[in-house]
Amino acid sequence: MSSMRLYIASEEDILNGIVTDIYFTRTREILRAKNIRKKVRMEFHVVKLPRNYEWAVFAGLEEALYVLKDKPVTVYAMPEGTLFKPGEPLMIIEGYYDDFAVYETALLGILRHYTSVATKAARIKRLAMNKTMLFFGLRVVHPAIAPMMDRAAYIGGLDAVSGVASLKYLGLKPQGTMPHALIIVFGDQVKAWKAFDEIVDPQVPRVMLVDTFYDEREEALMAARLLGDKLYAVRLDTPSSRRGNMRLIVEEVRWTLDINGYKNVKIIVSGGIDEKEVVELRDIVDAFGVGTSIAMPPSVDISADIVEIFEDGEWKPITKRGKLPGAKQVYRKRPGLNDIITLLEKPCNIPEGYTPILRKYLEDGKLVEKLPELNSIRDYVLEQLREVPEPRVE
Repeated sequence: MSSMRLYIASEEDILNGIVTDIYFTRTREILRAKNIRKKVRMEFHVVKLPRNYEWAVFAGLEEALYVLKDKPVTVYAMPEGTLFKPGEPLMIIEGYYDDFAVYETALLGILRHYTSVATKAARIKRLAMNKTMLFFGLRVVHPAIAPMMDRAAYIGGLDAVSGVASLKYLGLKPQGTMPHALIIVFGDQVKAWKAFDEIVDPQVPRVMLVDTFYDEREEALMAARLLGDKLYAVRLDTPSSRRGNMRLIVEEVRWTLDINGYKNVKIIVSGGIDEKEVVELRDIVDAFGVGTSIAMPPSVDISADIVEIFEDGEWKPITKRGKLPGAKQVYRKRPGLNDIITLLEKPCNIPEGYTPILRKYLEDGKLVEKLPELNSIRDYVLEQLREVPEPRVE
């Protein structure tokens, strides 16, 4: 019998360029065998966003810089959490190509995945800015990347995450309620709720799952009568086979709680939540638990291309067909995404009030720009979300 293992790459393998595509290692081998040392600037950008996307959230920069630290490269980038539009440079690597070619795979994987998750989280948060959004998506992905997923969703503006490991890795206190399994093992929802209240730290809000055995309206009222003023909220995780019109179910629960004197009890809805469901329920629901739609989002297709090469003592614009040659800078005037794209070192005709976005983060592999704390990145995203229109939802 073969031995079992977790098929995950180690941090050492990622930092040493082993997690890459074979054509990059062959490219490096050829260049070094032929003694070709060309200094280039490689730009990371998005040509086209997913359908109905007008902007995305740049995320994953800290991990990308970690991969490149102590390598002989200089890196310019938008600050992590910056909203951007298609065609704008997100990150630029400057150095001899054979020194960093093997890291393209890892860098694109980090930036694409982070940006895709953070962007979807930001779209959902923007649709209900005044509602609490909880990330329940860890069961959708490989456990090895659980902290990364929680971090990306939190950067996108979600209010809390459920991952226990995120307290260790991110300093985020996990939040969550209870699974149906707890109630089923007890065989009685009231006994399960009572046990939760007896055992769990009193500082944890009493949120009871109210759709296991009986009608949501009935179980919500049962929970309210059991816990009284201690009940913070009820959570509806109604399966699709029983949903029908979810809004009518929520309205029924809200009405029943209200007429029985429990107007203070909040309602949380989870299970199959995406943008459309948020729009339909945001005026009557206090919080949402969102999982799959954020954990498996449309891909924000970041690509990387050489856009300049250093020859005869100067930088010369060059790139493949279909891309714009020349390393670029973005100037923005807030509020909103009022942007002007220019060459990195030759800005011209920049109106008053516009400031450059891309900053130098690494110089010869050394960090030269302080990285913000996680909460500061999230606050930055929320500031920008308030300046842009709601996403289009179909």
